[in-house]
Amino acid sequence: MKKIEAIIKPFKLDDVKEALQEIGLQGMTVVEAKGFGRKLKIEIVLADSAVEGAVDAIKKAAHTDKIGDGKIFISDITDAVRIRTGETGDAAL
Repeated sequence: MKKIEAIIKPFKLDDVKEALQEIGLQGMTVVEAKGFGRKLKIEIVLADSAVEGAVDAIKKAAHTDKIGDGKIFISDITDAVRIRTGETGDAAL
């Protein structure tokens, strides 16, 4: 499993959400990120097999070709647990 953290411009959120839905991803967390300018941070935990498609979708949807388009970070996740059912690993996603 991997975690994708994408820092994007706020006005690109709807485009990114639509792009991720088109490839079958549904769950994400969005928080306001403050630093040098106002941005949003999207967090997604997904199966390894879905990472490349998600990264491509985010890159295309968030791209404006201007400074400050954002960044995408990918991290390893060792486990996940769905609280309601107790499912673990990829089944919890």
